[in-house]
Amino acid sequence: MHKTFCIFSALVLLLVFSSCRMDFDYTKSNGSLEFSKDTVFLDTIFSNIGSSTYTLKVYNRSSTDISIPTIQLKNGDNSRYRLNVDGVGGQLFSDTPLYAQDSLYIFVETTADIGNTDTKEFLNTDAIQFDKENHLQEVQLVTLVKDAIFLYPERFLNGERETIVLDIKESGEEIKVEGFQLGPDQLNFTKDRPYVIYGYAAVPEGKTLNIEAGTRVHFHKDSGILVKENASLYIKGELSEDRSLLENEVIFEGDRLESNYSDIPGQWGSIWISKGSINNKIEYLTIKNATVGILVQGDNNLVETTLSLKNSQIYNSENANLWAKTAVIRSENLVLGAAGNISLYCNQGGDYSFIHTTIANYWKYGFRSGAALLLDNATLSGGSSNDLKRADFKNCIIYGSNPNELNLVKEENSAFNFYFENCLLKFKNKSENELYNFENTAHYDNILLNLDPEFTSPIQNDFMIRENSSAFGAGNLATAQLVPLDILGADRTKNPSLGAYEVIFTE
Repeated sequence: MHKTFCIFSALVLLLVFSSCRMDFDYTKSNGSLEFSKDTVFLDTIFSNIGSSTYTLKVYNRSSTDISIPTIQLKNGDNSRYRLNVDGVGGQLFSDTPLYAQDSLYIFVETTADIGNTDTKEFLNTDAIQFDKENHLQEVQLVTLVKDAIFLYPERFLNGERETIVLDIKESGEEIKVEGFQLGPDQLNFTKDRPYVIYGYAAVPEGKTLNIEAGTRVHFHKDSGILVKENASLYIKGELSEDRSLLENEVIFEGDRLESNYSDIPGQWGSIWISKGSINNKIEYLTIKNATVGILVQGDNNLVETTLSLKNSQIYNSENANLWAKTAVIRSENLVLGAAGNISLYCNQGGDYSFIHTTIANYWKYGFRSGAALLLDNATLSGGSSNDLKRADFKNCIIYGSNPNELNLVKEENSAFNFYFENCLLKFKNKSENELYNFENTAHYDNILLNLDPEFTSPIQNDFMIRENSSAFGAGNLATAQLVPLDILGADRTKNPSLGAYEVIFTE
């Protein structure tokens, strides 16, 4: 009993003396605060879309406990920024304590509206002010705000959003997602302003979605484009002069513009080309950070081209970069980089031609079970199979960070035709399976096996090659003349290299 009373008394005294500190031990700050940065740059945002939360640390380097008389936004009630000081939100904070040799956190967010102007972007600025008059200190706040065209499903009176049928399961059950059908005035995307899509934007049957060179399309989480039966997608990107800007290419990516989201996989859904959609054409398109970059559903017809894909790159997809099911694809100068499972999946048969393609999977976000390239002629359920009429790879590179980057799965009841000519392949583990007999000229001709392509920076999805690469000059000239320029516009008709890029010569 006596021991318990003593402990209780000690706690009371501690609380009493602690509460007295605010009244007697704090002195006002005198303009000597230090900050983790003198300007907080909040990355680019879209109009009316909130930013991420950014952090500023405020330091008291002195040996005295101080009180900061005011912390406030310079623009006051007219500010587009929001503050949170040590867990408390607001725009004006008075008498904020800060112990000697200690620091406090200030969290900053912003939302800005461009409004009804012709301005496509503007700088949103303000400042956090500490104290005033002779002791005034400021930290600047800067954000670039971009205007955009927002496309999204309708919200009904009951609060639910409009949905569309994305696909039908083998059981006949419909797969519905939030989405909407593009109207007649929404079928021509231009480079004038970026597009931000919420849900799946469906191209109606009998219509074509045209996307001009230089267009930027951003997708919210679980969003994408659905090309319906008898509809088409035509992406008309062009070669860019500046490889860092890709000013003439069309770019598909997520709607988070902050730099720390630049290479996060799975930020949005997919470009979904439905069964019955034909004559889709894509040139100079970059797709990044999707779940599945492009999903192409063909049928057993295998006559008309489902997708023509040229001078494009897809990387950092959470599952697969290009997943084709019983489709007809013709591709030139294609780069398929890192993916969480398979970079190129030619599934359930089909008819495929890939010329000067680089397939290189250097996934850096954990274990990857799939090979860079998987070919099969079986359905996912395993109950039936479809003919792999053709799968030709000429002057290509198939490589990556796993020992084997080629996986061939054959169902005996259907055709399984494939051919690699003048290709660099990575397949280090020996196999008794005749499909991997690289001396069999019916399937393989002029193969470079397990030689390092010496990519410039494969972890960063940069698959350009230099003169020390085994791929340099290893291409078939007749094949190269069918695609005389590489993905960057370099001539390859004299001494062609493998893959989408010609060699870079260094002095």
